[in-house]
Amino acid sequence: MSSSWSCEIESAVPAPRLFKVAMMDWHNLAPKLASDKIVSAAAVEGDGSAGSVRQFNFAPGMPFSHVKERLDFIDIEKFEVNSSLIEGGGIGTHVESASSHTIFVPKDGGCVVKVVGTYKPLPGANTEEEAERVKGSIIGIIKTAEGYLLANPDAYN
Repeated sequence: MSSSWSCEIESAVPAPRLFKVAMMDWHNLAPKLASDKIVSAAAVEGDGSAGSVRQFNFAPGMPFSHVKERLDFIDIEKFEVNSSLIEGGGIGTHVESASSHTIFVPKDGGCVVKVVGTYKPLPGANTEEEAERVKGSIIGIIKTAEGYLLANPDAYN
């Protein structure tokens, strides 16, 4: 049986800029902006379009050593991405599969980032704890990207 979670994150940064940093270029910026959590990241397959795979390698002490995500769907005009966890993270230990749908909705000069995660838990896994950890990570990514863009108003225009 699948389960899901959702969250909404308000940002003062316009949707096009935040989308570029948090979704399309996060694998390049994460090791610089969140080096305490992500030690390296790279595109593993593809050119950043749908079907591309990115890997994020985490710092010691983090719950997982790495994750690989596949970008299943990207609509740059609507600031929307669907992605799937294909390796690492909780795959095989907490969940059988996990995916997310993220959309950046323009609002009052900034935006609202809406995220819906869907996962198929493994028997006996504490999925509520895992869902809260993932939500916290997503919020952290968005807020870190927002902070970078607010501090660098000429970046990603």
